Order: sequence, then structure tokens, then C-alpha cells
Amino acid sequence: MKIIPDAPTRLRIVPISKLAAAPKWQLETMRALREPLFLWVTNGQGRINLGGSTRGFHPHNAIFIPAGTLYGLQAMTRVQGSAIYFSNRHGLDLPDQPLHLRLRDAVQHAEVSHLVDCVQREVEGQRAQAEKAAYLQLGLLAIWLERHRREREDDSTRAIPVLTANERLTARYATLLEREFGSALNVTDYATALGVTPTHLTRACRASCGRTALALMQERRLFEARRLLLETKIPVQDIARNLGFSTPGYFSRAFAQHIGQPPSSFRKGNGASTVAGRR
Repeated sequence: MKIIPDAPTRLRIVPISKLAAAPKWQLETMRALREPLFLWVTNGQGRINLGGSTRGFHPHNAIFIPAGTLYGLQAMTRVQGSAIYFSNRHGLDLPDQPLHLRLRDAVQHAEVSHLVDCVQREVEGQRAQAEKAAYLQLGLLAIWLERHRREREDDSTRAIPVLTANERLTARYATLLEREFGSALNVTDYATALGVTPTHLTRACRASCGRTALALMQERRLFEARRLLLETKIPVQDIARNLGFSTPGYFSRAFAQHIGQPPSSFRKGNGASTVAGRR
């Protein structure tokens, strides 16, 4: 796979309401970040797919998404809270598996809110050594996450979601897709690499997240295409080549078919539409 330029990452905290106001394609497309993400939901509800498993989220839910985890978010009502992007140089000991914690204890709510508020004060305060102080606070958040991860594993009375066979296969496909979406591989190639038939892979993806294997692949490529059109000045023909399309013309036709306008028009009409931390 060719290396696709990525926006430089930095520690930032963004209101979830701002993320939820982004265009639908930015919010719901299944994709993976190159940095960890922590979501603290204080109001509203929706659905999130984490690595092939879809579940609902509600107020006082804490969700941790490790770098490289495929996810998609759907806001069903007005969602409020905070999203913390750790950057890809955080240097913290963080969980390597997604966590979705539904907190029912008011003390736990207060703990998370306090940690998030401390990070936000440092990020927005612009005082001396603010970033260093913010990462120290994130270190406490990392400890909090690890404690709750262990508690969830140790407490046999809690309902710990176990991935089904379909969800496990979809998660494996998601990992492979995130690594290779810029190649010219098709669904049959991915299915062969995973040791299943294309029909089996498609059935598993549809059961896990309501999308076929082909739809997931197309969505991921077109998400990256739109990102590159908005955030870079890379020529359309180079974007097509980087994303595994055989010719620029085929890329333009596929883009127009799914998005409703050709790449050049999308770039001109949406170049100013950016949402902080949307990726």
C-alpha cells in the first residue's frame, strides 16, 4: 500500500456536539484513527460500531478507541460531551482493546468529568508547559481506564460483550482493510486472505454492522478520497492512484456515482468545510 499523507496530529479536546454536527459521511463511515480517542458522553444517545460490534451509547458512557480500531458513530439525538484525541505521540500506557463503560455510579461520573475538565483547562489555558501538564492528567485517565478494564474482567456478574463469530470475522476484515484500503485488492482477495468465501465475508459484515464487505471497502476508500480532497492539494489523478483505482477516469466516475459530484467540484465546493478533530 502506498503511504497516504495524514493530517498532523496533536493533543486536542473537542465537544462531541461539534463532531455530531459534521457531515454524515465524516461521522458514520467506518474508519480507523491513527491515534487513540476517548469519548465521554454526558447527554444524548446513539450507536457506535467498534471493530465489528454495534452497540448503543447513552449519557455517562465512557468509550475508549485505540489507534487502528475501525469504528463508526451514529448520533440519534443531540449528543453532548467531550472527545479527547491523544495524538500519535502520547507516550502513555493505554488499553490495546476498545472499552465501552456504562457508568451508573455518581462518584464515577464525577471522576471522569474532573479528569476531562483538567485536560481541557490545560489545553485551552495556553499556560507554560500546558501540554506537559495535560499529558500528566491524561496519564491519570489512562490509569482510570486500566482500573475499570480490570474490574470489568474480574467481575463475573457484569455482562461483558463477547464478539460473535460474525463480529470476529468482521473485525479481522476491518483490520486488514484499514491496512490495505489504498491497494487494488477486491473483496475476493480479502476473503482469500481471511480463509473464507466472499459470500461468507459479506454475510458476516452485514450481520455485524449492516453493511456488505464491498460497501465497507468503498466507504473507506471514498472517506479517504474526500479527506484528501479537502485537506490536501494532491492532484486528483494522484489520489486515484494512491487509493488503488485503475485510472483517474474510473475514480472520478465512482466518486460522482456515490457522492453526487465529481472530485474537482467536491474540492471546490467543500474546501472550507472543516470540523476540528473530525478524524
